[in-house]
Amino acid sequence: MAVDMTRERFEELVADALDLVPGGLMSMLDNVVIMVEDEPTGDDANLLGLYEGYALTERGWDYGGVLPDTITIFRGPTLRMCASEDEVVEEVSITVVHEIAHHFGIDDARLHELGWA
Repeated sequence: MAVDMTRERFEELVADALDLVPGGLMSMLDNVVIMVEDEPTGDDANLLGLYEGYALTERGWDYGGVLPDTITIFRGPTLRMCASEDEVVEEVSITVVHEIAHHFGIDDARLHELGWA
């Protein structure tokens, strides 16, 4: 059964998850915007988060003048897959770390090995 949670509360949980990321890593986020959307667009209605942009490992000398990378955390799929607010807190934390890791060039296979997928 899906969890009923306001958008404002969900955004608070995303902010709380960001507060748990070590400051050293947060200071290394470069040209990134983090946002919350209700639903993903496209074919994957169960997508919890999405990183769009150029990972730090892909940026070369010619990187510049580009729009910020985006990390989007999707409220609807997260609430539908969780049975309690505690589960939402845990899943949001995992998703935030997972998407930030993509910014640092860590792929899904490695995240799975590390337990963050």
